Parts: sequence; structure tokens; C-alpha cells
Amino acid sequence: MNRSSRQGPVVAMLLATTLSSHAASPVGDPAAGAAAFRMCASCHQVGPSAHSVFGPQLNGVIGRRAGTLADYAYSPAMRKSGIVWNEQTLARFLRDPGDTVPGTKMRLWGIGDERKIANLLAYLRQYPPVK
Repeated sequence: MNRSSRQGPVVAMLLATTLSSHAASPVGDPAAGAAAFRMCASCHQVGPSAHSVFGPQLNGVIGRRAGTLADYAYSPAMRKSGIVWNEQTLARFLRDPGDTVPGTKMRLWGIGDERKIANLLAYLRQYPPVK
């Protein structure tokens, strides 16, 4: 058995491990998400009295069509994006808002820490739409 034939199974195993770790997103911790949300709170609100200010309020954001809150003036790009916010689309947007929705008004460079994104999503899941 030559060296390259011995490396094949090892390379395949490493590749499978890498792919599966990227496919599964971390579960997230709502308490850590609350701490991480502090950086968002200058523009966004959540909770029973939340309203849109510099950014849209985020109650019920998961499952909501992007650019549809009546009390916020979204960018034309966001209104036309066709995105429905779910775990994957929100994570992608948090990683790189400008790449996800070119022309967005979001003023965030992006979050590169997957754990922080998972924590933020866990925190936001706690806030259904306010009736």
C-alpha cells in the first residue's frame, strides 16, 4: 500500500467531519444571546414595548418576510429582497449584511463568530410577534 492510498480514507474522514460541522449550526444560548444583543440594541428593540427606531424592531423576526413592518422605512433593496427570515437567512445576513442584501441600510460589518450568531438567534426566538 503506497502513501497516497493510505491517506485517502484519512482525507475522506477529515472532509466528512468538516462538512458535517459546517452543516450543523450551533444551538445557541439565549442568555449569552442577550449579552450579544447589546451591540444590536442601539438600533433594534425586542420585547412587549418594542418599536422600530433606527432599525426595525425584531419581535417575531424569524418567519417574517424581510422589509414588511409598517413602522419602519426599509431600503428598497430590503423590500425587494424576497427573503423570509429563518435561522439560515438570518445567520447569513448577520455574517455579511451587504453581501446578503446589497444596498441594505444595516450598518454592521458582520459577525464572524458562529457561536455568537447562534446565541443571538436563540435570544431572538424568545420574542414572538407582539399582538
